[in-house]
Amino acid sequence: MERIYATYWIETAHEVEVAASAMAGEQSCGTFLKVPGETKELRKKFSAVVENIEILNEKIAPSLPGASVPKGEQNPIWKQAQITLSWPFHNMGANLPNLMATIAGNLFELNQFSGLRLKDISFSESFFKKYKGTKFGIDGTYNLLGFQNRPVIGTIIKPSVGLSPEETANQTQALLEAGIDFFKDDELMGDPPHSVFERRVDAVMECINDHALRTGKKAMFAFNISGDIDDMFRRHDYVLQKGGTCIMASLNWIGLSALAKLNEHTQLPIHGHRNGWGLFYRSPHIGIDYKALQKIWRLAGADHLHTNGIRNKFCETDDSVIASIKACQKEENGKSVMPVISSGQWAGQAVDTYNAIGNTDLMYVAGGGIVGHPSGAAAGVRSIKQAWEAAVAGISLEAYAKEHKELSKALQFFVKHVSK
Repeated sequence: MERIYATYWIETAHEVEVAASAMAGEQSCGTFLKVPGETKELRKKFSAVVENIEILNEKIAPSLPGASVPKGEQNPIWKQAQITLSWPFHNMGANLPNLMATIAGNLFELNQFSGLRLKDISFSESFFKKYKGTKFGIDGTYNLLGFQNRPVIGTIIKPSVGLSPEETANQTQALLEAGIDFFKDDELMGDPPHSVFERRVDAVMECINDHALRTGKKAMFAFNISGDIDDMFRRHDYVLQKGGTCIMASLNWIGLSALAKLNEHTQLPIHGHRNGWGLFYRSPHIGIDYKALQKIWRLAGADHLHTNGIRNKFCETDDSVIASIKACQKEENGKSVMPVISSGQWAGQAVDTYNAIGNTDLMYVAGGGIVGHPSGAAAGVRSIKQAWEAAVAGISLEAYAKEHKELSKALQFFVKHVSK
């Protein structure tokens, strides 16, 4: 019998075994009392099973408000544990929304728990048979770009909103001449009146196509097609018609079903933007770990996934970032997804990133770290390429900067403007 496995961190004042059993019952065929029709045979066939319990820690106060304590308990102890539950595949079938309702549904508000996080998930084989999953991933992206064995150096069009299609194209042209590999719309940019999607695609792709004819190098631009499914199909088709090689979608807001449907339709890599992920990550006491979430997005069809970068402008720790990058690069059902390192990146993090990961299979996407370079955007691109050359060669940035002026100026300038 195929089974789905999910691992959680929990905190509860109840006996851990009792709380875990209540969680398993709530997320399968049980409820707060036995109901007619809940036979022994039905429970045997459809109940979730508590596969493993590992006690981790104890506290004298709950991490989150609202949790219950055992009746009559005056001085509760809040126990933290890691547990694994499993479900029979026939409870939900190969259905991603129903899977998520099972492993990440109402359990987060069960009153037995003062903390609960989904840590990991293992799919059954039937999910891989139904869902196409990552189509392009790392290898397919490099094939489209025409190179490999180095990072994909990219940027985000800035300002995030406000530029006309022509202004966007002008910025694109300048960065193409600097040798950049990849561009993306900011996630805030979609199809607004001041930059109508088709006009923006026309203006940008004219620059990219002309540059490719002159140089033989075609840069990738991830146009944000996020919207209703019919609109996303139409926008995808327009990008494809104009010679584009990538589309972008805001994963949390288009939803898993829309992503899976888009993946069936697309002939281009899907650049998956995870904006809103802080809702799942920021509290250590509730949410979904990226290790689990990236597996779900990959199954639905994402080819590129954002991970933040080390010493980023957000609140994510470097250890968490490195774990996220490695999770994306790990092969799942025959494919690895391209990690997109962004959020306050510039030349200064390249060596440490490479040393932590040990490879260059990634996108290194810098907005201010490129366009904010004191010698201009072209120098910003060169500074990041130089930093990665140093990283791969095992040379310190300071030593490499002695012979590379763009990197030297970046080191002098950005250290004064970064917070960590």
